[in-house]
Amino acid sequence: MDWDFPRGVASVALLVDFAVERGVPAERVLAGTGLDPATVADPLAQVEAQQELAVVRNLIAGCAGDPAELGERVGRRYHATAYGIWGFAVTSSPTVGDAIRLALRYVELTYVFCVPELRVDGDLVYLDWHADAVPADVRPFLLARDVAASRTLMSELLGIRPGREPGRERMRLPRRLLDRRMPQANEHTAALCERQCRELLSRRRERTGVARRVRDRLLAADGLRVGMDVVAADLAMNVRTLRRRLADEGTGYRALVDEVRLTLAEELLATRALSVEQVARRLGYGDASSFVRAFTRWTGVPPGRFRPA
Repeated sequence: MDWDFPRGVASVALLVDFAVERGVPAERVLAGTGLDPATVADPLAQVEAQQELAVVRNLIAGCAGDPAELGERVGRRYHATAYGIWGFAVTSSPTVGDAIRLALRYVELTYVFCVPELRVDGDLVYLDWHADAVPADVRPFLLARDVAASRTLMSELLGIRPGREPGRERMRLPRRLLDRRMPQANEHTAALCERQCRELLSRRRERTGVARRVRDRLLAADGLRVGMDVVAADLAMNVRTLRRRLADEGTGYRALVDEVRLTLAEELLATRALSVEQVARRLGYGDASSFVRAFTRWTGVPPGRFRPA
């Protein structure tokens, strides 16, 4: 899996909270990562995978105990709500099999470093985690975390604890379980959420070069609150040069701003945690009506209709 994609800050926030509870100050856990407590506290912030790896290294260094045991304890804190739209897509899937296949199809929208693989063998289904590409110094922690996080999701959504084979990072389930209907299944919501997952992943994959750097800057905690001149200066160029470079890549600054706003709006609206007015303020709009008009122009429907049923 390509770790170069930006990811939500929720995972880093869980890691920091875990360390703080064990007496390690947040500043120590974030040292050398380029992150600060204010960024971690901002639900709209995005981080790079390499920054999360640096946080994990600081956590392991600061917390006493076996890294694998620490990773398993942290993994139990990754509930479905921590994954944004991906979590809603999994939760609303028609069957357990559908949920697992969707989860793996869009795994790049999660926080995993150890990529799971589904395998059917007779009457059993196995989920195997591959950690060969994970740096050796953090591999035990992240392997234990990612497996524990998956077990937590299955326990919460299905009320089961998948079996684990001793000495192997593998989950074992009866094949008949794949046909069980999910408790919160909703085909309309599932289709809407998968569409958003697909579009989000597509946008992340498409952006390269300067456009990618601008998009990443806009996804930072203050990205939508600063102007093009600030973004250009952060990228060591002037506004004219930035505008030309973006044009060469077939896009423009305003288009990237709208793209980021749409991405964040879809994620925030899907959680149903904020009102339309609150989402509008988070995205830098002076009033909700301006946001409603923009969102309707982008998607063809008003924000309220994008909320899961």
